Amino acid sequence: MDADTASQDPAAPDAEGRAPWLSVREQQLWRAHLDVSRLLEHQLGRELQPHGLAMNDYEILVVLSEEPKRRMRMTDLATATLQSKSRLSHQVTRMEKDGLVVREGCPGDRRGLYAVLTDKGWETLQKVAPDHVRSVRHHFIDRFDEDQVAALYEALAPVAEHLRSLRGRG
Repeated sequence: MDADTASQDPAAPDAEGRAPWLSVREQQLWRAHLDVSRLLEHQLGRELQPHGLAMNDYEILVVLSEEPKRRMRMTDLATATLQSKSRLSHQVTRMEKDGLVVREGCPGDRRGLYAVLTDKGWETLQKVAPDHVRSVRHHFIDRFDEDQVAALYEALAPVAEHLRSLRGRG
Protein backbone atom coordinates (compact mmCIF):
# COMPACT_ATOMS: atom_id res chain seq x y z
CA MET A 1 0.00 0.00 0.00
CA ASP A 2 1.50 3.37 -1.00
CA ALA A 3 1.52 6.55 1.11
CA ASP A 4 -1.48 8.07 -0.73
CA THR A 5 -3.59 4.96 -0.17
CA ALA A 6 -2.50 4.68 3.47
CA SER A 7 -3.66 8.25 4.22
CA GLN A 8 -7.15 7.71 2.78
CA ASP A 9 -10.21 6.60 4.68
CA PRO A 10 -9.58 2.84 5.09
CA ALA A 11 -13.23 2.07 4.33
CA ALA A 12 -13.24 3.94 0.98
CA PRO A 13 -12.46 2.12 -2.27
CA ASP A 14 -9.20 3.14 -3.92
CA ALA A 15 -8.98 4.94 -7.28
CA GLU A 16 -9.13 1.62 -9.18
CA GLY A 17 -12.27 0.56 -7.30
CA ARG A 18 -10.52 -2.19 -5.35
CA ALA A 19 -12.05 -3.40 -2.12
CA PRO A 20 -11.52 -1.07 0.82
CA TRP A 21 -9.06 -2.07 3.51
CA LEU A 22 -10.48 -2.99 6.89
CA SER A 23 -10.25 -0.31 9.53
CA VAL A 24 -8.17 -1.12 12.59
CA ARG A 25 -11.32 -1.92 14.58
CA GLU A 26 -12.77 -4.05 11.74
CA GLN A 27 -9.49 -5.96 11.48
CA GLN A 28 -9.51 -6.54 15.25
CA LEU A 29 -13.07 -7.87 15.02
CA TRP A 30 -12.22 -10.12 12.05
CA ARG A 31 -9.14 -11.56 13.73
CA ALA A 32 -10.95 -12.08 17.03
CA HIS A 33 -13.69 -13.93 15.12
CA LEU A 34 -11.11 -16.16 13.43
CA ASP A 35 -9.36 -16.85 16.74
CA VAL A 36 -12.61 -17.68 18.53
CA SER A 37 -13.80 -19.92 15.68
CA ARG A 38 -10.57 -21.88 15.46
CA LEU A 39 -9.78 -22.07 19.16
CA LEU A 40 -13.32 -22.96 20.19
CA GLU A 41 -13.63 -25.71 17.61
CA HIS A 42 -10.22 -27.05 18.64
CA GLN A 43 -11.11 -27.05 22.35
CA LEU A 44 -14.54 -28.61 21.83
CA GLY A 45 -12.95 -31.25 19.61
CA ARG A 46 -10.37 -32.06 22.28
CA GLU A 47 -13.15 -32.50 24.81
CA LEU A 48 -15.01 -34.92 22.51
CA GLN A 49 -11.93 -37.12 22.04
CA PRO A 50 -12.39 -39.11 25.29
CA HIS A 51 -15.80 -40.11 23.92
CA GLY A 52 -14.16 -41.38 20.72
CA LEU A 53 -15.74 -38.64 18.61
CA ALA A 54 -14.47 -35.81 16.43
CA MET A 55 -16.42 -32.58 15.94
CA ASN A 56 -17.62 -33.79 12.52
CA ASP A 57 -18.88 -37.03 14.08
CA TYR A 58 -20.79 -35.15 16.73
CA GLU A 59 -22.29 -32.77 14.19
CA ILE A 60 -23.50 -35.67 12.04
CA LEU A 61 -25.06 -37.37 15.07
CA VAL A 62 -26.84 -34.13 16.02
CA VAL A 63 -28.10 -33.41 12.50
CA LEU A 64 -29.42 -36.96 12.08
CA SER A 65 -31.01 -36.93 15.54
CA GLU A 66 -33.07 -33.88 14.57
CA GLU A 67 -34.48 -35.45 11.40
CA PRO A 68 -37.70 -37.47 11.10
CA LYS A 69 -36.84 -41.14 11.49
CA ARG A 70 -33.26 -40.02 12.29
CA ARG A 71 -32.30 -40.25 8.63
CA MET A 72 -31.17 -37.91 5.91
CA ARG A 73 -30.14 -38.24 2.29
CA MET A 74 -26.36 -38.26 2.05
CA THR A 75 -26.38 -35.30 -0.35
CA ASP A 76 -28.49 -33.25 2.08
CA LEU A 77 -26.28 -34.29 5.00
CA ALA A 78 -23.20 -33.15 3.08
CA THR A 79 -24.83 -29.76 2.55
CA ALA A 80 -26.00 -29.50 6.16
CA THR A 81 -22.52 -30.28 7.52
CA LEU A 82 -20.59 -28.26 4.92
CA GLN A 83 -18.71 -31.30 3.68
CA SER A 84 -18.03 -32.53 0.19
CA LYS A 85 -19.93 -35.69 -0.77
CA SER A 86 -16.63 -37.56 -0.93
CA ARG A 87 -15.47 -36.41 2.50
CA LEU A 88 -18.86 -37.19 4.03
CA SER A 89 -18.81 -40.65 2.46
CA HIS A 90 -15.46 -41.39 4.13
CA GLN A 91 -16.71 -39.97 7.42
CA VAL A 92 -19.88 -42.06 7.33
CA THR A 93 -17.88 -45.19 6.44
CA ARG A 94 -15.80 -44.68 9.58
CA MET A 95 -18.90 -44.01 11.67
CA GLU A 96 -20.53 -47.16 10.25
CA LYS A 97 -17.54 -49.19 11.46
CA ASP A 98 -18.16 -47.75 14.93
CA GLY A 99 -21.86 -48.70 14.70
CA LEU A 100 -23.06 -45.08 14.98
CA VAL A 101 -24.77 -44.83 11.59
CA VAL A 102 -25.77 -47.06 8.68
CA ARG A 103 -26.50 -46.35 5.07
CA GLU A 104 -29.78 -47.39 3.55
CA GLY A 105 -31.03 -47.17 -0.01
CA CYS A 106 -33.63 -44.58 -0.98
CA PRO A 107 -36.85 -46.13 -2.30
CA GLY A 108 -37.39 -45.03 -5.87
CA ASP A 109 -33.81 -43.82 -6.31
CA ARG A 110 -31.28 -46.57 -6.90
CA ARG A 111 -28.32 -44.23 -6.57
CA GLY A 112 -29.58 -42.31 -3.54
CA LEU A 113 -28.56 -43.26 -0.02
CA TYR A 114 -29.74 -42.29 3.43
CA ALA A 115 -27.47 -41.95 6.44
CA VAL A 116 -29.40 -43.34 9.39
CA LEU A 117 -28.61 -42.87 13.07
CA THR A 118 -28.40 -46.28 14.77
CA ASP A 119 -29.57 -47.02 18.30
CA LYS A 120 -25.90 -47.03 19.34
CA GLY A 121 -25.44 -43.63 17.66
CA TRP A 122 -28.49 -42.27 19.48
CA GLU A 123 -27.25 -43.65 22.82
CA THR A 124 -23.79 -42.19 22.18
CA LEU A 125 -25.28 -38.79 21.43
CA GLN A 126 -27.43 -38.88 24.58
CA LYS A 127 -24.35 -39.79 26.64
CA VAL A 128 -22.03 -37.18 25.09
CA ALA A 129 -24.45 -34.24 24.64
CA PRO A 130 -24.52 -33.14 28.32
CA ASP A 131 -20.71 -32.94 28.41
CA HIS A 132 -20.63 -31.11 25.08
CA VAL A 133 -23.26 -28.59 26.20
CA ARG A 134 -21.31 -28.00 29.41
CA SER A 135 -18.21 -27.33 27.30
CA VAL A 136 -20.07 -24.94 24.97
CA ARG A 137 -21.47 -23.14 27.98
CA HIS A 138 -18.12 -22.96 29.80
CA HIS A 139 -15.97 -21.90 26.83
CA PHE A 140 -18.48 -19.68 25.02
CA ILE A 141 -21.94 -18.87 26.38
CA ASP A 142 -20.86 -18.14 29.97
CA ARG A 143 -18.31 -15.59 28.69
CA PHE A 144 -21.22 -13.21 27.96
CA ASP A 145 -24.04 -11.65 29.92
CA GLU A 146 -27.64 -11.96 28.66
CA ASP A 147 -27.51 -8.66 26.76
CA GLN A 148 -24.29 -9.67 25.02
CA VAL A 149 -25.77 -13.05 24.04
CA ALA A 150 -28.76 -11.27 22.51
CA ALA A 151 -26.55 -8.72 20.74
CA LEU A 152 -24.22 -11.39 19.37
CA TYR A 153 -27.17 -13.37 18.06
CA GLU A 154 -28.63 -10.26 16.42
CA ALA A 155 -25.26 -9.49 14.84
CA LEU A 156 -24.38 -13.00 13.66
CA ALA A 157 -27.75 -14.39 12.53
CA PRO A 158 -27.94 -12.18 9.41
CA VAL A 159 -24.39 -13.17 8.45
CA ALA A 160 -25.27 -16.86 8.78
CA GLU A 161 -28.47 -16.32 6.78
CA HIS A 162 -26.53 -14.52 4.02
CA LEU A 163 -23.91 -17.29 3.82
CA ARG A 164 -26.58 -20.04 3.79
CA SER A 165 -28.33 -18.27 0.91
CA LEU A 166 -25.09 -18.31 -1.06
CA ARG A 167 -25.00 -22.10 -0.66
CA GLY A 168 -28.55 -22.38 -1.95
CA ARG A 169 -29.89 -23.28 1.50
CA GLY A 170 -31.34 -19.88 2.41
